[in-house]
Formats: sequence, structure tokens, C-alpha cells
Amino acid sequence: MRTRTLTLSAAACAALLAAATLPAGASATANPRSAQEGSVSAAALLAKVTSCSQISSGKYRTDEETSATVPVCGKNGAVFWKADLDIDCDGQVTARCNGDTDPWFQDDTAFHQSNGQALRADSLPYVVVPSTSSIWKYTSSGIKGGGVVAVIYNGKVEYAVVGDTGPTQIIGEASYATASALGIDPDPETGGTDSGVTYILFKNSQVSPIESHSAAVALGDSLAKQFIRNN
Repeated sequence: MRTRTLTLSAAACAALLAAATLPAGASATANPRSAQEGSVSAAALLAKVTSCSQISSGKYRTDEETSATVPVCGKNGAVFWKADLDIDCDGQVTARCNGDTDPWFQDDTAFHQSNGQALRADSLPYVVVPSTSSIWKYTSSGIKGGGVVAVIYNGKVEYAVVGDTGPTQIIGEASYATASALGIDPDPETGGTDSGVTYILFKNSQVSPIESHSAAVALGDSLAKQFIRNN
């Protein structure tokens, strides 16, 4: 995860320039697929996270220039937060995620595939958690690499894994593939959304292998049903 420092006007200019260089008929945004995964609806999950029992010692910023307004909240069997979604394109070098497409690109992720390689951001839905700090230590809440996350946006549910760690004071980031599936512009430089994303992280869960999205969906659906029953 990286800290975004572009101003809105600079990002807008970059988007215009990128669009101008695309060949005729091309789109700057990947075609999103339907992201209603599993059998539990977005509305059912959101109904369980209307109030916050704060478990973090403080609150997080969503970007470098914003104030700290986002707490980490606790529920039975999960933690959650509501924030923005910045695009993480880190990990394996691909046509969509590399040093040319992403000025903040890093060729590694905090957690790795079963073969030891970094995760692939443009094909694997994953979420970034803040690195351990005095605000919150994610491992103390039963959150681990490969843990299942229900990411909810605009009435859609996408199951992802905990795949990377980021700055200690900023929250709200997920992989290129997560954004694309939710219908959010996945461009690592100009994409993302400023608000409206809910992240529900299921405690003590772990997908194996971490790179299996189908395994994340199967486990996520089961845990989501349990979450609904227990809250």
C-alpha cells in the first residue's frame, strides 16, 4: 500500500491524458463483472453494521490529507470499518500493475501465494489492513493474512482476502481486482472511490491457498451466514 499525494486536479489531468492516449474503442476502466458473490445480500450484511463499538484506540485517515475519522469496530466474529477504496496494484508485475501504470508500485505484498510469490493484484481480490501501531494491532483482533473479508459497495458483495499491509494511520484500500469486481474504476493512479465502502473482516479465518478466490467465496459465504445469525 502506498500513500496518495496527488491533488484532485492533478489526478483529473492524469485521467484525461490517459484517456487521450488510449486507442480508439479502448476504455480506461476494466470491464467489471457482477460482484454479488455467495448467498448473503449486501443489505443483510449492512443491517448488522449500522452501529460501531470501537475497538481501535484511535481513528484512521482515508488519505494523507484527510482528518482521522474512521474507527475500527467490533462485532461477534468480525471487525469492520467504513471508508474509501484506494487501488493497490502491488505484487506481481503484470500488464495492468507495474511501475509504468502505477507511480506507487511495489513488487511485493505482505502475504504471499502458496508458491512463495507475491500476490497478483489485477486478478486476486484482496484487502489492505493498516500496519500495527498504537491505533490498532490487527493480529490482536484475530485478523491474519489470508483472512476472509466481505467488501460491500453499491449493493454488491465481493469476497476478498487480507493480502497486504499499509501505512499505520491510513485505512481503505483494496486490490485492482476487488475494485473492478465492485464496478469501481481500478486505475491505480486515478481510480478508486472516496466513500461508501464497507469492509467486514471475519476473525480467525484463513483461505488456503490464499490465491484461491473460489475458496474465499465459499468460506466467506459460510462465515457471512454465521455473522448474520450471531449479530
